[in-house]
Amino acid sequence: MNANSIARLAGLALTAGVAAGLASTPAAAQKKPEMEKCYGIAKAGQNDCAAGPGTSCAGTSTRDYQGNAWKLVAKGTCIKTETPKGKGSLTAIKR
Repeated sequence: MNANSIARLAGLALTAGVAAGLASTPAAAQKKPEMEKCYGIAKAGQNDCAAGPGTSCAGTSTRDYQGNAWKLVAKGTCIKTETPKGKGSLTAIKR
């Protein structure tokens, strides 16, 4: 091995070490946005959970913008979300 090869290997090892350190950052340091349940915004079969009677959980809503089916969205965005049937709601709605 010559000096250039050794320098390249050392550089690769340093890069790999830095990347490994970044990947192992504690979960608390990797802030996730706060989320909230938003009813009436999911397309049929795309809800996150709780789509009311006759459904069990994620992906079981039977129609677009079903009022008792919710989807998780970033906190503060639900009631601003527009659909063809109206805005999202923080509680189940009749649709």
